[in-house]
Amino acid sequence: MTDETEAPFCPGPGPNPRAPSISVPERACDCHVHVFGPASLYPYQKERGYTPPDASFEALMDLHRVLGVGRAVIVQASVHGTDNNVVVDTVARDRERLRGVCAVGEEVSEAELGRLNKAGVRGVRVNLVDRGGMPFSSLDAVGEMGRRIADMGWHIEFLVHVHESEELVPLVRSLPVPAVIGHVGYVRTDAGIDHPGFREFVALLRDGLGWVKLTGPYRISVREAPPYDDVTPFARAVIEAAPDRVVWGSDWPHVIHFRQMPNDADLIDCLADWAPDAAIRRRILVENPEKLYGFAG
Repeated sequence: MTDETEAPFCPGPGPNPRAPSISVPERACDCHVHVFGPASLYPYQKERGYTPPDASFEALMDLHRVLGVGRAVIVQASVHGTDNNVVVDTVARDRERLRGVCAVGEEVSEAELGRLNKAGVRGVRVNLVDRGGMPFSSLDAVGEMGRRIADMGWHIEFLVHVHESEELVPLVRSLPVPAVIGHVGYVRTDAGIDHPGFREFVALLRDGLGWVKLTGPYRISVREAPPYDDVTPFARAVIEAAPDRVVWGSDWPHVIHFRQMPNDADLIDCLADWAPDAAIRRRILVENPEKLYGFAG
């Protein structure tokens, strides 16, 4: 284990979640959550950028009951490297309502990919931001992985600052599987809605390529607390460009966040400003996740 100086401990999520102010439709999906702990059972790799708080499946289910969320996608966190046991074990607890996104490298066998597929995994995560999150030797290797997983109907999820990655757009255009981009493209709002890199990303979406996760507004906002109104133009831009390829996620338990911890209900309520039309919100929360992750309609 690395020490706290190298991998700082993260605060836990807020202890008192409330119900959202907006109506949450039945079968709504939280498309980006992590489960952590106990570390004795699901250890963290030495090469990591943070040490998470314990965040159990039971705590997640309690949160979702308060929020009115019926489905979830368990996403492999960088601290676990390519050991996907916590994702597989968590999804196994409710295969009807849960799906997973794993992390693998180019050396993964076809048998292991098949095992993960049967376990409810529907995508591969490539984290180009957090220490220890990039298991591939190159982006060319990521492209090859896309060809290997295409027949299973998977996607590749990227955590990347879209305005700082010149390679992303050509890679997404070349992939034989959908690309999913987290945190609304991960562009800090003070970079401006007209940043050429963000405009290029939105143009990619308009061309029918790529999906977006409406996650982590507190990671790109300059505001200390909700409602993160400076994120609204960015969220509206991607929703307008690709209303059928946008999903929402809470990013619970909000690791590496050291400002005011949001109430998770605030993160759903942001959708009222980002997508004022209830029919569009239903697409984002229900219909689009069903298509991307293979939930039953």
